Amino acid sequence: MQQQKQFKILLIGDSCIDQYVYGTCDKINPEAPVPILKYTREKRVDGMAYNVRNNLQAFDLDVTTITQEESIFKTRYIDERYSQQILRVDTEGELKPFGATSLPVGYDLSQEKFDALVISDYDKGFITSERLFELVEWFDGPVFIDSKKTNLPVNHAYIKINDDEYSKLDENLKDSPNLIVTKGSQGVDYQGKNYPAVGVSVFDVCGAGDTFLSALVYFYLRYGKIETAIPYANKAAAIAVTHFGTYVLQKSDIYEICD
Repeated sequence: MQQQKQFKILLIGDSCIDQYVYGTCDKINPEAPVPILKYTREKRVDGMAYNVRNNLQAFDLDVTTITQEESIFKTRYIDERYSQQILRVDTEGELKPFGATSLPVGYDLSQEKFDALVISDYDKGFITSERLFELVEWFDGPVFIDSKKTNLPVNHAYIKINDDEYSKLDENLKDSPNLIVTKGSQGVDYQGKNYPAVGVSVFDVCGAGDTFLSALVYFYLRYGKIETAIPYANKAAAIAVTHFGTYVLQKSDIYEICD
């Protein structure tokens, strides 16, 4: 894959660490009707906005990431023999909202020139509703938002949400032409057209939306049209769901997507 320009991306959003605790389940707890997990190993990977960053970087994009200082952990307990998740525990506190103090000392965003703004908003408190609208208004260029909020700046940004998030949107926003609604095996809806999903055996959907978003941004910048970018993003998400856990695209995957 040849790239004539290394696009620069400003990514703002909530991030976490995805922790996977593996073990084997051989018996039921006599104290309660739940399995006993005998620990074998664990691993940690980047999640949420960090996963978006890693997948953007897989496309050789230059990414500046702004996220919260506080730590969020999503810990999944997995029966290793069957790759079956039996429990997830989220550890998170109150996040300080994004503001001037979120930037490194002396760093001035206004002095940077970015090709796109990407907002990965899991609605954990880092990006307030007011700040979300301010960022979109401030940025001079294409904006891509993946958010769990129900009130979104649909007139000034591409909004990528899943069908469950779409159902919770404020009613006056549901007819926006800028909504890109991902629907799993039913593909993606955009401006009244459905873009079919790639048929694969789904193993794990964790992080697939981040992968879709990253590919959508890259191929939009490469070709200049959302309609062209969506099928590529579908192919990227299809690769992600065939892997267990949070997955970062590899070079071989990107060559496959571009074929």
